[in-house]
Amino acid sequence: MRISDTEIKKIISGPSTAIVDAIVETGVEHVRLENQKLVEAVSAEVLAMTDREEMIEEIRAQIASGQYNPSGEEIVDAMLRRAIADNFR
Repeated sequence: MRISDTEIKKIISGPSTAIVDAIVETGVEHVRLENQKLVEAVSAEVLAMTDREEMIEEIRAQIASGQYNPSGEEIVDAMLRRAIADNFR
């Protein structure tokens, strides 16, 4: 059953607006909490990562000694990560 525009206007302007506002606020708070959890999880992962400079020096040393032989999968992974990162800039 389709709700008419008139019925929608009655709902919006009637005493039930407090209920609608409460539902919307609950949804907004849920999104806010989910976003906070995501920020905390990503922050923890970033803090757990090794320093970039340290990683670069290790790779440079491997290249210099001829021991750096990334697999095709590692190269593709790096290319995809770079493409994703570039899309967020």
